[in-house]
Amino acid sequence: MIVALLNQKGGVGKTTLALHLAGRWAAEGKRIILIDADPQGSALDWSEQRAKEGLPRLFGVIGLSRDTLHREAPEIARNAVHVVIDGPPRIAALLRSALLAADLALVPAQPSPFDGWASSEMLKLIDEARIFRPNLIARFVLNRCPARTIIARETAQALASHEPPVLTSRIGQRVVFADAARTGRLVGETPNGAIAAREIASLTSELEKLA
Repeated sequence: MIVALLNQKGGVGKTTLALHLAGRWAAEGKRIILIDADPQGSALDWSEQRAKEGLPRLFGVIGLSRDTLHREAPEIARNAVHVVIDGPPRIAALLRSALLAADLALVPAQPSPFDGWASSEMLKLIDEARIFRPNLIARFVLNRCPARTIIARETAQALASHEPPVLTSRIGQRVVFADAARTGRLVGETPNGAIAAREIASLTSELEKLA
C-alpha cells in the first residue's frame, strides 16, 4: 500500500505522522520505505539526525521531490510492504503526482475552521486524481488535537458526514512528538511517549483495515 500524507497547508503535522506511521509498521516487522517528497527535506533531516545519534535504522528514507513521483513510486513499492509519502505544501504539480501514486491519501488537519477552509483546494486535487485513479481512498485525520476541547469535538462531528470522511483515530497535541523528532527518535522510543505511541498504533490499525 502507498500512503500519501498531503495537505497544501503547512504545519499540520504531515512529516510527524509520516515518520510515525512508517516507524510503527517497521516495528511490526514490515519492510517500509518513506519517500520525502517535500523540498524542505524534513524527513531526510530526521533520518540524518537519527544516524548521528547512533540509533538503529528502522526504515529507508528516500528524497524524491519531483513531479515524476507517480511513475517512480510503484517501482519503489515493489520492495516494500508499505510506502509512506511525506508530501509537500503548496506545490500543485508535486501534490498531483503524489495523489496519482497513492492508494490512500491521508489529509492531516487540526481541529480548526481555518484548516477546514485551507483543505478545500486539496479536495479539488483529490477529485481530479480520481478521474485517473477511481479507487483512490482518501481520509481526513485529526492531528494535534487538544484533549477534551469543544472545537475538536465539533470538528469531528462536522467531518463525520464529509467526503472524504474523517478517521476515528485522532492524534493528540503532545510535546513529546517535537522532543522525539529533535533527536531522530519516535515517541515510542522516549520515556513519556506511551500514550502518543498508542494513538499511532490505533491509527495504523485503522489504515490497515482500509487497505
